[in-house]
Amino acid sequence: MGVMMDYLIVIEKGENNFSAYSPDVLGCVATGKTIEETVQRMRDALFFHLEDLYYQDEPIPQAQGLEKHLAEINSNAGDFFTFVWVDLSPVLTEAA
Repeated sequence: MGVMMDYLIVIEKGENNFSAYSPDVLGCVATGKTIEETVQRMRDALFFHLEDLYYQDEPIPQAQGLEKHLAEINSNAGDFFTFVWVDLSPVLTEAA
């Protein structure tokens, strides 16, 4: 059984692209020309960010969900929220 976490991401529309971040994983961001590309890049960025935390013996942030962050997210018209699954089992299996 894999180790999956479902992280909230916020996607913002820029002039020429989209950007995304996860309020659960500070410092992890991604950009893309389309929403789909941005979501995929954010999934990859989350995996590599969490993998790095794991190998540095830092705690892996738990996914908190939308309700936890709704009041603190500064969203603008056109911004939206979604969730991405991050499979950490390749990292945890390799480390075992």
